[in-house]
Amino acid sequence: MIKKTAFALLAFITSQALQAQYKYPATPERPVVDDYFGTKITDSYRWLEDMNNLEVQKWFKDESDYTNSIVKTISGRDALFNRMKEIQALSGDQYGTIRQVGDIYYYTKNKKKENIYKLYFRKNRNGAEILLLDPSTITKGATITSFNISPDNKKLAVTISEDGAEVCDLKIMDLESKKFLSDKLTPVWSEFPFEFTPDSKAITYTQMFTRDNTSDDFLKNMKSLLHVIGTDPKTDKILASKENNPELEILAAQFPSIKLPDDYSYIILDIGSTKNEEFSFYAPFSELGKSKINWKPLIKYEDEITDSQIIGDKIFFLTHKNAPNYKLAYTSLKNPDFNNPTILVPESNKIVRRLRKSKNFIYYNLSDGINQEIFQLNAKTLEIKKIPIPAGSNAGYPLSPRYNDDLMFFNNGWVTPSTDYDYNALTGKLEKSKELTSNGTFPDFSKDYIVKEVEVPSHDGVMVPLSIIYPKNIKMDGSTSCFITGYGAYGISQYPYFVGPSLMTLLEQHTIVAFTHIRGGGEKGNQWHVDGMKAKKPNTWKDFIACSEYLIKEKYTSKEKLIGNGVSMGGVLIGRAITERPDLYKVALVEVGCTNTLRMETTPNGPNQIPEIGSLKNEEDVKHILEMDSQSKVKKGVKYPAVLIRTGINDPRVTPWEPGKFAAILQNSTSSANPVLLHVNYANGHHSNDLDVTFGDEADMYAFALWQVGNTKFQIKP
Repeated sequence: MIKKTAFALLAFITSQALQAQYKYPATPERPVVDDYFGTKITDSYRWLEDMNNLEVQKWFKDESDYTNSIVKTISGRDALFNRMKEIQALSGDQYGTIRQVGDIYYYTKNKKKENIYKLYFRKNRNGAEILLLDPSTITKGATITSFNISPDNKKLAVTISEDGAEVCDLKIMDLESKKFLSDKLTPVWSEFPFEFTPDSKAITYTQMFTRDNTSDDFLKNMKSLLHVIGTDPKTDKILASKENNPELEILAAQFPSIKLPDDYSYIILDIGSTKNEEFSFYAPFSELGKSKINWKPLIKYEDEITDSQIIGDKIFFLTHKNAPNYKLAYTSLKNPDFNNPTILVPESNKIVRRLRKSKNFIYYNLSDGINQEIFQLNAKTLEIKKIPIPAGSNAGYPLSPRYNDDLMFFNNGWVTPSTDYDYNALTGKLEKSKELTSNGTFPDFSKDYIVKEVEVPSHDGVMVPLSIIYPKNIKMDGSTSCFITGYGAYGISQYPYFVGPSLMTLLEQHTIVAFTHIRGGGEKGNQWHVDGMKAKKPNTWKDFIACSEYLIKEKYTSKEKLIGNGVSMGGVLIGRAITERPDLYKVALVEVGCTNTLRMETTPNGPNQIPEIGSLKNEEDVKHILEMDSQSKVKKGVKYPAVLIRTGINDPRVTPWEPGKFAAILQNSTSSANPVLLHVNYANGHHSNDLDVTFGDEADMYAFALWQVGNTKFQIKP
């Protein structure tokens, strides 16, 4: 017992001595003990959760200043940022969302060497381009998150956010005068749909309860509303809400939103959440004029439907009910029967994903987990046809789904810039896009880099896909640095995409880039997701560890050259990887990461995560939440990797104190000589639509990582 105490004391003293070279802002430990169904957990950093406290605000500012005093002085950091800008410029003008109304095309575009997307329009595909809206003229830091055009082509509805906050104002512009009307619908979330009524006189939208992301009511108790243009928003009609529609049993953390099918025969009420499965109601369109809509059940969670599209009186849907790889089916919207539908694409060894529609056709993908083929289904004849796009990672969307069958498709590869295609489903004409597409001049990156797709046995023998991108001239002797990343949550699949300006700069620094397709994602179907959530969440980080060990075993890299990365819910992944195997990584980059799952449910966005990780109110769930909580796994005297933890002060999804607390406990606990830094961006949220902000954050992170793995171009300037 004496020896054990002496050893602990020695470890603590050693830790203090090593930390002396990094003069972190002082972070007092103020223990709070919580009892989770008999398991007591001490949280010494609970005080950092009060983001309105001046002491806490000063602590974050001091951490930010200290981090900047280091990372901004790393030689090569500015060169990384400038190179990202150069590669971005090589891509030419980048198009965002494109919408067609009649013969007019509306689109967002980030012009070469600019840093934000602006909204333009042109008559016909090759018409003269006219600037419609530059968000920076509204306010500094403003960006466009979404837009829609009225059926009569006379009004624009657009959501504007500031500094990455994702809480937006919905504004309406008269397209003839290009002036905003007095209507200002706020606050709204950047990703929620809004849609004009067929007469163009009103708009449906979802209103948030508050825009204050520190409020307990943030992302709760939302209302789906109907706004008549030109009237006071305070008089907007409630279409659905928890308070107004108790019979629907909407939870406070669920999001009601409205969809209007093409022929406006019905109104669809979606009840959104982090669950993949849909939950919805419907009513005849005529109900929109009534004081209260008589909603009828449409899709229930037990139908296990993850996507649906309506054409005429048919509702087409993807379901994993008794089909882990999914199947495509349809039923009548007039008398829906999801238990006995018509099966159009039965389950097979390929995954059926990504349901979309145009006026007369349904589109879906068949995926082997990495590559995807696209098919079209005639909604009337039910004839299926493969669209002849080259093999690869294929995606796309319709330009005017209510009115025609024109689409744009994108063919991608890890080191191959996207090739865009124009397609008309009625004629079957497919050709490379000539307008409304990038005019980039990328070199042939595939000449310099190799892409290898492998499968790696995990801790339980399950084979996990791993995508490895590496320079052709590396030596397979473990001397090459490697950046390995993963996500593993919500059933989201990581399909190949052109790695672009940021990760391309890492490749150019002779660094391998590896993408793990771990459990919790959807690459191998619904079961792949289920096997990485709640009780099975440890598979996520154990898969990641297995992939990391494979790269070391095969001598792509070594422990002293390995950089682990996780973003958002991927914070569970990287946080638990370095607390379970602190010896395996030289560097960890934790981006806006969920590292304190024990406290997430207390945050505004926390209740939304219950379907994925469980609830603290459930004793069985608590066992699993405890296991995935990275903060409580940090132990004093352990040699942790170099860690850079990034947060955006305006982050509405992962509240800044969660990454902040993880930085604090690591700084006070590690016994290694490796730095632990908290990167705080005051012009950012969970992400940013401003490329200068994004590239700045990434240049900081990658410069830090390359410095720590010994790249001689990246050293602290004297």
